[in-house]
Amino acid sequence: MQKQGEIIQQLSKKQLTFHLYFTQFLLLTIGCGLGIFLFDTSSDFWDQFQLSTSIFSVGMTSGLLIVMFDIVMMKVLPAKYYDDGGVNARIFTNRSIGEIALLAFFISVSEEVLFRGVLQFHFGLIVSSIIFALIHFRYWAHWFLIINILLLSFLIGFIYEFTDNLLVTIIMHFVIDFLLGLHMRKNGRQGSKEGMSHE
Repeated sequence: MQKQGEIIQQLSKKQLTFHLYFTQFLLLTIGCGLGIFLFDTSSDFWDQFQLSTSIFSVGMTSGLLIVMFDIVMMKVLPAKYYDDGGVNARIFTNRSIGEIALLAFFISVSEEVLFRGVLQFHFGLIVSSIIFALIHFRYWAHWFLIINILLLSFLIGFIYEFTDNLLVTIIMHFVIDFLLGLHMRKNGRQGSKEGMSHE
């Protein structure tokens, strides 16, 4: 975890952005590739996208509740519990709100298509949630973070099972990543100002 943090600290913002989007594009490509082989018809995949009120009543509400819970936990628990080696701070601190929104959107679409829309659809909740946790390898070195990401994946998976609607989990995932990204941006900038004031 520390080594990845050190590598990310050495990357320029442009290089880091490229790697972030490339990784998500790779996940989306894998999802589409697997989908071609696993789905009998394209309608089986596209039927998972349904415009309904549950997109907001379930997806957005669930995302907001998770973010509020996570922010409370960040304030209550020691900082070491959420220490990912400075990776998230490096990703979000020097980005505009629009950049964070675009990044959160791309992440939510690519990951939900692969993990819920393809893997969970064909192999079930447990398999998709374990693989979801495995690809977030920067959390492996910290028991709290790996449990956190596993529980989040299971929760998103349950929402998907409950609604049968990929748009619900995409919105939920977007809300979580976008708002937590804004929170980390705010904290990162406050930390930078405090550091400058102590010099």
